[in-house]
Amino acid sequence: MAGSIGWTATALGLLSAGITATTATTAWAQDSTATAVASGAGANQLSAVTVTATRIAQPDYFVPAAIDSAPIAPDALGVNASESLQYVPGLIVRDRQNYAQDEQISIRGFGARAPFNIAGIRIYMDGIPSSQPDGQGTVTQFDLASAERIEVLRGPFSVLYGNSAGGVIQLFSASGSGPPRATAGVVYGSFDQRRVSADVEGGDTAFNYNVGASYFGTDGSRGHSAAQRSSLGGKWGFDFDGGGKLTLLLNLFDGPEAQDPLGLTRAQFNANPHGTAPSAAEFNTRKSDDQGQLGAVYELPVSDHNTVTLTTYGGHRDVLQFQAIPLATQRAPTSPGGVVSLSNDYGGVEPRWTYHTDLLGAPYNVTAGLDYDDLDEHREGYDNFIGSVLGVQGALRRNELDDVHDLDQYLQSQWGPIDGWSVFAGVRRSRVSFQSIALHVPPPVESGNGGVDYGATSPVGGILFQVDQHLNLYTSYGQGFETPTLDELGYRPSGAPGLNLSLLAARSHSYEAGAKLRFQDANGADLINAQLALFRSDLSNELILASDTGGRSIYGNAGLTRHQGVEFESLTQLTPTLQYHLAYTYLDALVESSYLTCSSVPCPRPNTLVAAGNRIPGLPPNDLSAGLEWQPLPNWSWTVTDSYVAAFFADDANRNYAGAYNLLGLITDYAWSLDAGTLHGFLRLDNALNRVYAGSVIVNNTSAEYYEAGPGRAVLVGVSFQMR
Repeated sequence: MAGSIGWTATALGLLSAGITATTATTAWAQDSTATAVASGAGANQLSAVTVTATRIAQPDYFVPAAIDSAPIAPDALGVNASESLQYVPGLIVRDRQNYAQDEQISIRGFGARAPFNIAGIRIYMDGIPSSQPDGQGTVTQFDLASAERIEVLRGPFSVLYGNSAGGVIQLFSASGSGPPRATAGVVYGSFDQRRVSADVEGGDTAFNYNVGASYFGTDGSRGHSAAQRSSLGGKWGFDFDGGGKLTLLLNLFDGPEAQDPLGLTRAQFNANPHGTAPSAAEFNTRKSDDQGQLGAVYELPVSDHNTVTLTTYGGHRDVLQFQAIPLATQRAPTSPGGVVSLSNDYGGVEPRWTYHTDLLGAPYNVTAGLDYDDLDEHREGYDNFIGSVLGVQGALRRNELDDVHDLDQYLQSQWGPIDGWSVFAGVRRSRVSFQSIALHVPPPVESGNGGVDYGATSPVGGILFQVDQHLNLYTSYGQGFETPTLDELGYRPSGAPGLNLSLLAARSHSYEAGAKLRFQDANGADLINAQLALFRSDLSNELILASDTGGRSIYGNAGLTRHQGVEFESLTQLTPTLQYHLAYTYLDALVESSYLTCSSVPCPRPNTLVAAGNRIPGLPPNDLSAGLEWQPLPNWSWTVTDSYVAAFFADDANRNYAGAYNLLGLITDYAWSLDAGTLHGFLRLDNALNRVYAGSVIVNNTSAEYYEAGPGRAVLVGVSFQMR
């Protein structure tokens, strides 16, 4: 870890350079903006618009929260959300190069401990939840072929989205407009990565559409990591007489038998970082995943001041995963086996009312709504062997029906600006209910039927002050909560089937203060767009591993933890042809009260001390991304990227860590305007210096198989054509 000090100094130096570059450009920006202000343009002509924080469409510049709206990267593989989110501070998103597992995502430390999928933050796609009521979510099914942007909300205002809302990530599909257009693209690169996509869109005020499909395949950057995926997304909009608007949404996803290379021990990683865990080949670890989902959003203005919106959705998802559980563990009487089969039916509805008026000469609005989401899960477990044959579905070991549903009510309001001040306030009342019925009860164990409810009231408030047309200051505060997921509730300490009814929900108190700086030219384009945020979250009852034996991971609650830090980001137009992008995060995530946990198996009871002052694993204290883009011609650009991640721990006891790394990249884009349409091509080089590094870790892995290698030097080339 000591070696990270020098890199920390380098990161802070780059941060200083970014601030200096921003400052040096201010004089030129002020001259350009003066013309805009004189003509009535400027601060009101902002390109970034968000509906995330307050559910009211408005520029993020006027919201007292840290928000980023990132366009979908046109010069990337087009498969992983991480490709478009590299310049969002406070956000850690790693694609892992393992398509049997979802991307690792955390926001300001929330979600870092998630044992499966994504937990601790809420995921949405076109307003439809991709997080289940228990807090688990995925971004696997994000269809990027027809997507427009991804919004990320960090900080206290996230609690307005309920359970496990340490942050919010929303993907938005583009709405079709204008004459029909068709786009087709092909991407190919190292590790036999290939993607083919197509999208058609068009329409007018009465009817519009956008439908996209894609196929992706790869041999993987590690052994036993081949995968393929197919997706189809659709968005259809209808405008009716009377002002009503209906949006229909479709999402289909299929990911058959993605191989899982598993994590490596330190010795295995040192010997061959791009190798495969021996047990992965032995048990043929893999995962199949398919999902179909429909959604609808209807918006109706019922008067000059009142609008009602109804969102509803439903879907089905199947998951079949083959794990590498030792035979001795699988044969234990209480073991659920080494194969997990999930069949999920889910859906929900959200009616919402919005009221707009003026109060004492300033805009005032109120939004009230109700959320109901339901998950019906049929969970089965099987042995991952038959006789001496491994990696096959064997005898039934677990069979249960689980139901999770939430019923939340929320109320929020916004008033201002008046004399430069704007006030935001809201509250959400949440109730999350879990029920489980065991259909398979091995003798002589008693029945495991039962349930548990969790409830919380989550207030939030914020104030924003407009110093002038270029600078806004804000502060906010919120209280949140995070229930255990079904996986964390899955086993009772007694060994009986059924839910662990003794677990508590984690609680958080979050604070934020920040500044937003923006200068624009006469056309409303950003010359300088910078944000600085200071944040702190105090948490209690975080979930930790309490025992692990006989194939059963049982969770408990820790004491106090704290996440605090600083975020800075800037997008600066240095000259008309040169642009600089910087995102930096300092995160100090610490344990404040010691506790015992498990660090190896078997572990019938906690036996490893986690001392106060230990760092929370999976969270680097320093994280920086920078990009310098040069556009010598309107249709040609070059970009140099640099990403630095400080060393970070892999386990609660802080005995194992992944080293710091720094990655350089180069991208060039070119577009040709033809009579039939526009041809766009790109070429990118990632990890240009061929660094060897652990791009991600499997936090608190009790087999000490923590490390997942990032890919070496990789080349990617893509071509797309949009027909006029």
